Amino acid sequence: MRFPTPLSLALLARLASSQGTMPMMRFQCSQLVVERLDPLVNPGTAPSPHLHQIVGGNSFNISMDPLTHDLPTKSTCTSCTFSEDFSNYWTAVMYYRARNGSFTRVHQLPNEGLKGNGGITIYYIAPSNKKSAVTAFRPGFRMLVGDASRTVAGGPARKICHRCMPASGDNRNINCGAPDSPEFPKSFCAGGIRTIITFPTCWDGKNTDSPDHMSHVAYATGAGANDVGPTGSCPASHPVVIPQLMYEIIWDTTPFSKKELWPEDASQQPFVWSTGDTHGYSQHGDYVFGWKGDSLQKAMDARCNGDTCSVLELQSTDEAVKCTKATDVEEEVDGWLERLPGDRMLF
Repeated sequence: MRFPTPLSLALLARLASSQGTMPMMRFQCSQLVVERLDPLVNPGTAPSPHLHQIVGGNSFNISMDPLTHDLPTKSTCTSCTFSEDFSNYWTAVMYYRARNGSFTRVHQLPNEGLKGNGGITIYYIAPSNKKSAVTAFRPGFRMLVGDASRTVAGGPARKICHRCMPASGDNRNINCGAPDSPEFPKSFCAGGIRTIITFPTCWDGKNTDSPDHMSHVAYATGAGANDVGPTGSCPASHPVVIPQLMYEIIWDTTPFSKKELWPEDASQQPFVWSTGDTHGYSQHGDYVFGWKGDSLQKAMDARCNGDTCSVLELQSTDEAVKCTKATDVEEEVDGWLERLPGDRMLF
């Protein structure tokens, strides 16, 4: 099946124009591994409490100590199409829950113009004004958006949302504005469910991490839910403008778009995050920086746009798809499961 795009290349150009030529690097990172590891929140713990899908450099492991683990030198390949990007990006995983209570994993699809094995579409967005400084992330930089235990909307997850995609695609905004919602859609989605995860654009300029993996970064003052790129003003506590990092994931829910496969209660829907969340609020995104040398800074300075960049090296999609890693946690995550991995309770 060819997925109808939420963001065509033509739309990229229109968005760039409407946002003051906002440059958006947009590229595919295919699936590296799906397993219960989380070296950011649960370093050294195997398995971690819930399942993640991970993309990027193949040196991803249980701990990834920032003092000793340099992703570009430890990795031998990356599942991203920019061959200098050995960063790791990961999110929770979506499952379908059948009426009999069993679960099966919902797979992902690449967006139009991009090829690969599911995974995540990654964006790095610089300010539209070339005179505006943007500081690329430094070695050891990591951050987290969202809360795996959240049971209500709001809070730090204000930039995480879902959209019920039509079969013909959707050329409206790509960020979390109407008709997006923090909740799972409660109707069939002809084009699957899109998830957007948007990270802050302001940094304290000192710490590459913080105890909660959030406090060293902040959303800009005046930045709306639907804003694209570094907009608004950075607070005095976090004065340094950093690229806006954004994940876009397309979950292929279409195989389950049949009345007999949905809950008999019409007010309910059958999808659940690997955290156990049946509402949609607990999706989250983790990031560990791993670009080679100063390649990301060069790309930001050049205001690179789309999935090619004159100052970066590309690898073929075929090569990116080949980059995978063996699981460290041996358990069934596919097929039909009686319980979610980790025996997660539903909430």
